[in-house]
Amino acid sequence: VQLQASGGGLVQTGGSLRLSCAASGRTFSAYNMGWFRQAPGKEREFVAAISWTGAKTYYADSVKGRFSISRDNAKNTVYLQMNSLKPEDTAVYYCAVGGTVVSTTSVLNYYGIDYWGKGTQVTVSS
Repeated sequence: VQLQASGGGLVQTGGSLRLSCAASGRTFSAYNMGWFRQAPGKEREFVAAISWTGAKTYYADSVKGRFSISRDNAKNTVYLQMNSLKPEDTAVYYCAVGGTVVSTTSVLNYYGIDYWGKGTQVTVSS
């Protein structure tokens, strides 16, 4: 199984990027998929997730309204459209496949990831 992430780069504040993560080796149409990120000196944090049908999406509060996650099961690919980027979005972004999303009025947790991508660097300059 391989997860190939792409689309990262250097962008100015307010700019946009679209990340892609193509999975190969098996079909992931029945799996949740998502994105995490890790900034220098910080722990990896959840960014967004999408259910296997694509009907449900979940976002960290820090990206809600700016980022949009989507998937194409025919291509075994998950996307992250990032708009209105801020310097604090600078991080290595990792795609994730599998796992469980728990979402309540007070808790949003995506855990038990089965597969991780290698990461793609996103740098937002001020």
